[in-house]
Amino acid sequence: MSETIMIAGRAIGRSHQPFIIAEMSGNHNQSLDRALAIVDAAAKSGAHALKLQTYTADTMTLNLSRDEFFIDDPNSLWKGRSLHKLYQEAHTPWEWHAPIFERARSLGMIPFSTPFDASAVDFLEQLGVSCYKIASFENTDLPLIRKVAATGKPMIISTGMATVADIDEAVRCAREAGCNDLVLLKCTSTYPAAASDTNLLTIPHMRALFGCEVGLSDHTFGIGAGVASVALGASVIEKHFTLSRADGGVDSTFSMEPDEMAALVVETERAWMALGQVFYGLTEKEHKSQIFRRSLYVAEDLAAGDALTEGNLRIIRPGLGLPPKYFESLIGMRVGRAVRRGTPMSWELLTPADDDVAPSRELPRGARA
Repeated sequence: MSETIMIAGRAIGRSHQPFIIAEMSGNHNQSLDRALAIVDAAAKSGAHALKLQTYTADTMTLNLSRDEFFIDDPNSLWKGRSLHKLYQEAHTPWEWHAPIFERARSLGMIPFSTPFDASAVDFLEQLGVSCYKIASFENTDLPLIRKVAATGKPMIISTGMATVADIDEAVRCAREAGCNDLVLLKCTSTYPAAASDTNLLTIPHMRALFGCEVGLSDHTFGIGAGVASVALGASVIEKHFTLSRADGGVDSTFSMEPDEMAALVVETERAWMALGQVFYGLTEKEHKSQIFRRSLYVAEDLAAGDALTEGNLRIIRPGLGLPPKYFESLIGMRVGRAVRRGTPMSWELLTPADDDVAPSRELPRGARA
């Protein structure tokens, strides 16, 4: 079973607050000033890490505008673009990486990136990244996985589109090549993704199957899937992030805005804290609340020898009398002395004869005579 791993001094695992990654992707809209503003907003929102994507259009594809190199799917966010033009628009210039990483570190975030080929890994090594991400579309690129694993740094792999066999092959490849700290992210590679296609129940199954930390790369709208994933054991959550969806950009449609990211950070931490452990009974803080339970009280002034009836014995709050389970047993029994209205019922109030047949002389925890 997986254990806590460390990324740049931060503990990642189920015993720690979920690790929230803000993915900039191409939301900088080819402006370094906007990229740095995204870093600032991500830090202010409470995100723990800032992730880039490291590639060029030429390392991703061929400069062609025909056949499979052209996006003509009418339902695609990127319809009408060639792959090369899309990646040219979306890529983060390599000379921007250093100032972006520097800004992120200065604000307490962990900067890292997704390399898409060996040259990107070599470049990121020069910048001293603390970990690497393998994108869903590259999770079958075993040479790239081996290249990243050889750095010895933690690796996060998105599992979009991957079969169990694909994931097993990637995990074995990473471990055999030197990766000791591995995180798998449940991912649905549609943009945006529907909640109904997210299948979060895969998270605990994936953890048990591969014995590593598991999280969620989430392309759905809102924070619901992210919060729910924590309840199922996710220790890492990645969401695309932008300053404003209205500003446009290649990933803006399914990206979070700052107030949404702040809500994700807060609510996933609350969900994680709420998990606790298997526990029954009173917590330490609940002891004071016992008084608000229902219990048995004398509801009318009684003289010695009066019988208890459904009219003069009530099940009410507070909880200082006998438990309600004794109500039927007490009806018809007689009190041994005068009792004022509002007195909590106890066995000591009964006549000696009735007291002798009482089911128990033990008071419930927290009750008084």
